[in-house]
Amino acid sequence: MPEPRPSRALRLGVAGPVGTGKSSLIATVCRALSAELELGVVTNDIYTDEDARFLRSEGILAADRIRAVETGACPHTAIRDDVTPNLIAVETLESDYAAAGTPLDVVLVESGGDNLTATFSPALADAQVFVLDVAGGGDVARKGGPGIARADLLVVNKTDLAPYVGVDVERMVADARAARGGRPVVALSRTDPASVAELADWVRSVLRAHRAGAHTPVDPGPMAPHTHADGTSHSHAHAH
Repeated sequence: MPEPRPSRALRLGVAGPVGTGKSSLIATVCRALSAELELGVVTNDIYTDEDARFLRSEGILAADRIRAVETGACPHTAIRDDVTPNLIAVETLESDYAAAGTPLDVVLVESGGDNLTATFSPALADAQVFVLDVAGGGDVARKGGPGIARADLLVVNKTDLAPYVGVDVERMVADARAARGGRPVVALSRTDPASVAELADWVRSVLRAHRAGAHTPVDPGPMAPHTHADGTSHSHAHAH
């Protein structure tokens, strides 16, 4: 029997600080999965469509499958506090392709570069990927934050750069896993086929759960667990 299809695509948010490789990660996912899934992308920038233009230039998808939102405001606001422009862009993209007879399986929504507190509203994203990179420092993962601790997947990106920036990838991944309490972590290099396959398999698994009605979006929320110098961990609510 054919796999059941939900009424709409899986909406997968991709967040993380500036320069961690969110656009290249999305390009990697699209290269790995575009032959088997119908994909679309919505990018976020404050005053430009540069990320969308980059992805179109990569030739990973038909240009019209990549839509740009110019938020005109803090990237965090556009993916969490007032998601209306993004939600309109996602729903329009889905509607256009459904009307054309090729309904989308996954829409990837890329946040504009933000800080370690950036998370998607569950009204916009069904699942969230948070991206760090080794060039940002090996200690970033253990510093915590809602995205690091509670996103559906944490990606430690650009692992091929580790020898050049003096980062121990195994230690960084171990710190990330400790911060996440067993939630999945992928150490990724777009030049490493095994890590790309691991990322693609994770997307497939979330899509299967979404189609089966077995995936419930979880809001990472503003309460971020973090570790003090004495080794104790706490969660505090922070106002935004």
